[in-house]
Amino acid sequence: MPTLMRFANCKIAMYADDHQPPHFHIEGRGWRVLVEIETLRIRAGDARQADEAMAWAKDNTALLVESWNRLNRRS
Repeated sequence: MPTLMRFANCKIAMYADDHQPPHFHIEGRGWRVLVEIETLRIRAGDARQADEAMAWAKDNTALLVESWNRLNRRS
């Protein structure tokens, strides 16, 4: 699972050949959040500790889409 960006308390990662809809993971020590790329809707987890990562994702949606398409060629 490639790490796309690291922050002080978490990282943004994406799995290859993952399930739909296109999404990414924010992972910190002992917690994980699954976020839909298109809407930035939290699909699982608690994003209270992920403000910095969510702000980055909002500003880098095109990079997230590009990464999803590169890693998930089957879908």
